[in-house]
Amino acid sequence: MKSPESNATQEFVPIKEIRDGIIVLKDGGMRAIIMASSLNFALKSADEQNAIVLQFQNFLNSLDFSVQFFIQSKKLDIRPYIALLEDKYKEQVNELMKIQTREYIEFIRTFTEQQSIMSKSFFVVIPYSPSIVSGKSNPISKMLNRNQTEATATTNFEESRSQLEQRVSVVEQGLVRCGIKVVPLGTEEIVELFYKIFNPGETDKPIHLN
Repeated sequence: MKSPESNATQEFVPIKEIRDGIIVLKDGGMRAIIMASSLNFALKSADEQNAIVLQFQNFLNSLDFSVQFFIQSKKLDIRPYIALLEDKYKEQVNELMKIQTREYIEFIRTFTEQQSIMSKSFFVVIPYSPSIVSGKSNPISKMLNRNQTEATATTNFEESRSQLEQRVSVVEQGLVRCGIKVVPLGTEEIVELFYKIFNPGETDKPIHLN
């Protein structure tokens, strides 16, 4: 009997492939992911807050499909910043500046050791599931050669991607109206995101909004 430990991780992940910035699931469904910026809501005036809430409410009510909001929270790795400050410290020729830089480095190091500084990334997952026609196999379809089958699969993918991209556009426009910056993730960014999810202890480059 095959033990659970011997099963590949891929067997537990419902992803068939990531293609052209689109997640293709094993059941034929498709997903797109957009990254969204944060909003300093608390710094807005009462009127601005009410306007943002109303706009966001209108955005949600306008959707005729479901979306998933995903927040990735992880402890901020301050080591690259400390290394940068150390380089600046070595470059200083003014003794007073060297002292101030060293004190600042120690302050940052002590503060981050005592406090959990978290970084948060915000994502929206947009789904699309193409309709599947059930029924018995057509004998004629079995006569199609492999090239024809691949051509059909490519056509179906492009059609489904077009439908998904329309949904992505609707979500992007709705969030932009709320004052939120958005950017769709490409294949490499999606792979990186899933790597971070399944390897939370790894430190790597963050995904940036342009």
